[in-house]
Amino acid sequence: MATPKKGRNASAQSKPGRSLALILIAIAALTGGMFASGHTTPRLGIDLAGGTSITLEAVPEAGNEAAINKTNMDTAVSIMERRVNGLGVQEAEVQTQGRDNIIVNIPKGTNSEQARKQVGTTAKLYFRPVLATEVSGGNGTASPSPSPTGSPSGEPSGKASDKPEATDKNSASPSASPTTQGRAVTDALKADATPSASASDKAKASPSPSATGGASSDDPSKLQERYAQLDCTDEKTRGTVGDGVKASESTLACGQNSQGQWQKYILGPAEVDGTDVDKAQAILNTQSGAGWTVQMDFTGGGAKKFAAITGKLAQNQSPQNQFAIVLDGDVVSDPYVRQALTGGNAEISGNFTQQSAQELANMLSYGALPLSFREDSVSTVTAALGSDQLRAGLIAGAIGLALVVIYLLVYYRGLAFIAILSLLVSAALTYTIMALLGPTIGFALNLPAVCGAIVAIGITADSFIVYFERVRDEIREGRSLRPAVERAWPRARRTILVSDFVSFLAAAVLFIVTVGKVQGFAFTLGLTTVLDVVVVFLFTKPLLTLMARRPFFAGGHKWSGLDPKSLGAQPPLRRTRRPSAPVETKEA
Repeated sequence: MATPKKGRNASAQSKPGRSLALILIAIAALTGGMFASGHTTPRLGIDLAGGTSITLEAVPEAGNEAAINKTNMDTAVSIMERRVNGLGVQEAEVQTQGRDNIIVNIPKGTNSEQARKQVGTTAKLYFRPVLATEVSGGNGTASPSPSPTGSPSGEPSGKASDKPEATDKNSASPSASPTTQGRAVTDALKADATPSASASDKAKASPSPSATGGASSDDPSKLQERYAQLDCTDEKTRGTVGDGVKASESTLACGQNSQGQWQKYILGPAEVDGTDVDKAQAILNTQSGAGWTVQMDFTGGGAKKFAAITGKLAQNQSPQNQFAIVLDGDVVSDPYVRQALTGGNAEISGNFTQQSAQELANMLSYGALPLSFREDSVSTVTAALGSDQLRAGLIAGAIGLALVVIYLLVYYRGLAFIAILSLLVSAALTYTIMALLGPTIGFALNLPAVCGAIVAIGITADSFIVYFERVRDEIREGRSLRPAVERAWPRARRTILVSDFVSFLAAAVLFIVTVGKVQGFAFTLGLTTVLDVVVVFLFTKPLLTLMARRPFFAGGHKWSGLDPKSLGAQPPLRRTRRPSAPVETKEA
């Protein structure tokens, strides 16, 4: 009589070593990756590692007090969160306080200083044409930047080839060459100009007809005087540049070039606003050999504005074929153009590093805020309180784990050996994955996340208990251990999968609908639930299959936890067949 089902069970029992080898290889690979990356411990959140807490106060424009409202404050919070997360800083908290304050908590760690600078940089982003530029402070000695400049802004020599270049990202190298066109502003800087400039000269000096309109800052002679006195290496002077200047006015600005030297600029009126940028991203361009570049996509209206300004700039010589990307009065980049960029997108290439390209892309994407903010207070958050709470949480977790182990030893005896090994494997997978997720996706371990890991101990232990009890039920019905292990697995598997699915679904919903630290709890709970399934399928079940072949377990030793007598089964362990009813003969 053929028994294909029994043959499949025998095949499954004969290869448990493959599953064990697979999970051990996975642990070895994760551990090796952890040490190779240099991140041997998980990143810690602000409550465990400390960090910086910044209070920002909203400052409305004159006569526009109504701009401070819930909609604009919520929009500002959203943009600040994206700025911080765009640099890979996770677990940062950005939330409103009262009517006009925003609290930003940034954990200590990679990119935390850059994040602090970008959060505090709250003015709008503008694209302004460059009228004149030179190295500031004589020797050009660089000092620490107060703003997230990061990206190269060109060499002080003014050579086009030394500066970042803006091109159409879908085109090859532009072929248009710049033509000669003088400007009154730069002529005034080179010569002893007088305030009485003609109307035609002023028209040439401005990149658009609105350049000479209205404000005194548009007067070339006054710009020349202020420009000559400007020293961008002086932090106090640098901090007041551009104050009170409207987007429609020409202005002065400071920025650092790729050599770390401070440069000063005369900039024309803003032609493109930060809100005209749809998105920007840092791309490693290996095909053209340009290295790290920043690609920008503009909105419909922004594409028209950008095509118009680049078309005008392309007709000029350096530095007047450049446009400055200005954030909070600081020039973060000043690429040049060779032709009008009409495709609604552009690519800025230059001597970018990955970090500088990502910082510039981040500012281009999230640079425009509906309000201006000023730092009201900045304080350092220590990890002392969090460390005490972590210590208390770890003690509570250790006590809970010890109670689980004691229960397993008393009730399951020898089976507790399998359960404890499974817990250790689960702990190793959880630790290595958390350590690798820090540099990969910016995951930071906070107190709620630790609580999620402690709760997961109970979930994992529950899976073992379900399987062990199924095996013991089969033995109570009179089966020997090896068939009991295989027959119990399908029913236990269904129960474990349903239970873990419910836990994972709860964690996913909690992660989606919550913010801040609660997401850390939900993420850890979901991760450990998935790992529970992996450990039970690839370690616990195959290990029990192997142990069922050992005399200690197979013989039903009283300390194995599978003693038939203690479980209420009567030997022999195999189920006896019922005697068949006698067949009556015709004679009977």
